[in-house]
Amino acid sequence: MTDTAGPLEGRVAVVTGAARGVGAAVARELGSRGVTVALIGREAPGLARVRDSLPGPARCWEADVTDDAAMAEVADEVREQFGPVSVVVANAGIAEGGPFAESDPATWRRVIEVNLIGSAVTARAFLPQLRATRGYYLQIASLASIGAAPMMSAYCASKAGVESFAHSLRAELAHERVGVGIGYLNWTDTDMIRGVDQQPVLRELRAHMPRPARKVHPVGTVARHMVRAVERRSAAVYSPGWLRATQWVRAAMPPVVTAYAKRELPRLERRTPFEPTGLLGAGGRADTVARRGADG
Repeated sequence: MTDTAGPLEGRVAVVTGAARGVGAAVARELGSRGVTVALIGREAPGLARVRDSLPGPARCWEADVTDDAAMAEVADEVREQFGPVSVVVANAGIAEGGPFAESDPATWRRVIEVNLIGSAVTARAFLPQLRATRGYYLQIASLASIGAAPMMSAYCASKAGVESFAHSLRAELAHERVGVGIGYLNWTDTDMIRGVDQQPVLRELRAHMPRPARKVHPVGTVARHMVRAVERRSAAVYSPGWLRATQWVRAAMPPVVTAYAKRELPRLERRTPFEPTGLLGAGGRADTVARRGADG
């Protein structure tokens, strides 16, 4: 044991999508390093449970990351409560699956809005504080940013989008000494992934991926990788580490995926008709319920 403060001790961090899954685990990992954490999400009870599990100061805000005005208000309140933010983890995300042609347009669009537009709204709201602190913004992306899969068109498009957004933002802010990193995740043990496995076609598609690519990783392990990247202000972090190798072969991945899908999708469709899944997992259901409530 040592009394030496860690690199994040006493800093203020924001985590979106913090009520469950990767967001909750990252918040706990940050809290264990002496960080004051602002939790943002759609599920007030879940946010409160995460807040109460943290060892240090924390507060939660229920907000839609796609709402510019709401996020700007949250940013002001976080600064007033805790001081300027020096870390933002843009983690909020949802997913839906199934054939694109039969997908519900509003559901498909919502995935893009939360995952891509929500990340941009988050960055816009907190950039003034990150500039003041010369802070660090971590964008949670995915293997789907590198290699798209069939039956997950909205999720893959949104994650490719956040990767490009983060690259652009890093280039814009480098001279201001604001760091921007990208977290590349594979299958992680969250409600979203459990939602995927409840869908026969998506479960079969995952089961036929190469063994390393279909493995589900503990959320705590993934969170530790993400927080180490925050400590180091890394430009990229891969969890698991072998994902880094996909960057070198990403140009070859679309034809390989297409050849696989051409062979396997007809077989799967004979067994189970392809149908849209709606938003996946408990997080997807929470987003649906919250929007219905907002609409009256």
